Amino acid sequence: MNIKGIHKTSLIDFPGSISAIIFSGGCNLRCRYCHNPDLACNSCGLQGYSNDEALSFIMSRIHLIDAVVLSGGEPTLSPRIKDFTRTLKDLGLKVKLDTNGFNPDIVNDLVLEGLLDYIAMDVKTSPEKYHLLTGNDSPFDTIIDTLDILRHSGVLYELRTTCIPEYVTMDDLFAIRDKVEHVDAYFLQQFVNTTTLDEAFHTIQPYPPGTLISFRQFVSTFADTCEVRGI
Repeated sequence: MNIKGIHKTSLIDFPGSISAIIFSGGCNLRCRYCHNPDLACNSCGLQGYSNDEALSFIMSRIHLIDAVVLSGGEPTLSPRIKDFTRTLKDLGLKVKLDTNGFNPDIVNDLVLEGLLDYIAMDVKTSPEKYHLLTGNDSPFDTIIDTLDILRHSGVLYELRTTCIPEYVTMDDLFAIRDKVEHVDAYFLQQFVNTTTLDEAFHTIQPYPPGTLISFRQFVSTFADTCEVRGI
């Protein structure tokens, strides 16, 4: 994998587990609000780690963690992700994948081999606004293809949307609902206007908590579980 960062311990990134986080470099989107722009752009200024170095670190903490989160960037772009994930499973660890959903074939391969225990997929905004926020013209239906894989995988999954004023409105959530239909779990995340890829987003003020609560009430009509993070 193209490993560009390691976080020793997290109590919140893998629900119900203590995890380490592996960050991969590179992404097929350029989300203007991205809070890891160096990772997304695969900056050469970031320290790199070989698979062996990362695995050695994880093994040194095997008595402290029970899971590993593969995040990014976009980890499904990393070469040897299946080999790396297989080794994690051989160590008896649970694995969570964070993905933008634009690489359904890799997600499907990982699922079919039983290499994932939890999957979190981003839904950035409505289909009409996707290119405005991500700089990518790939069809929204690719995300739906990945969602269909998640639905039939037997693996726990969640969808998540960062609620950016103007880019994620109630109308956008209606449009998302029409595409995703019913889902198991959906998390709405508060927007943070610091360290964004597009500096113009520093001037966007986050929604007040009450707005996110109203969003949650609506999303709860098509998700078994819906919570707000970051307020």
